[in-house]
This record gives sequence, C-alpha cells and structure tokens, in this order.
Amino acid sequence: MASHIDGRLAYVKAELKVTDAQEPLWNAYAVAARDNAKAMSARCTTMMGKPDSPVSLPDRLDQNEQLMAAQLEAVRAMDRTLKPLYAALSDGQKKAADQLFWGPMGMM
Repeated sequence: MASHIDGRLAYVKAELKVTDAQEPLWNAYAVAARDNAKAMSARCTTMMGKPDSPVSLPDRLDQNEQLMAAQLEAVRAMDRTLKPLYAALSDGQKKAADQLFWGPMGMM
C-alpha cells in the first residue's frame, strides 16, 4: 500500500473536488495517511523477517500484538485528521467520501 498511497490520495482528492478552503484539512489527512502507510509497510517487512529463521509461538504472539497496537494507532491518527475534514465537506462530497475512503482493504 505504501507504494501506491500518493496515487490513491491524488485520485480521492480529485474525486472529492477538494476546495481551497478544505485544502489544509486535506493536507493534514494526507500526511497522516502517508505516515500510516509507511509505518504499516515497515512493520509488515519487519514481521516477515528472514524466511529461513523460525519464529517461536510466543514471539509470533508478541509480533501480532505489536501489529494490532500499530493498527489501532493508525485508526486513531485517521480519526484525528479525517473527522475534521469530513465535517468541512459538502453533502455531495460526504456522499463521495463515504464510498471512496472505505474499500475492500479497509480504510485508506
């Protein structure tokens, strides 16, 4: 996802028709989305580890807990930036956002 985040953000911004007045709120959201994508990508890379080095069950549980904690923080970061943006959108933009921000892979 991290490698596609800029394209996805550009697409959503264009589809929403973000206005100049909404731009600062959009920019805050975009920074959080990029940061989350990078953090999740790094976390997944770390968890994948070296294919030839076995990971014990307790270590796998610890890794899973760390991933879930990181995912929770990512959702909280989106909450902090997306709710103010959403509040500033017109009704038409909100309708589009309701469809654009939640896809088969979850929230963008």
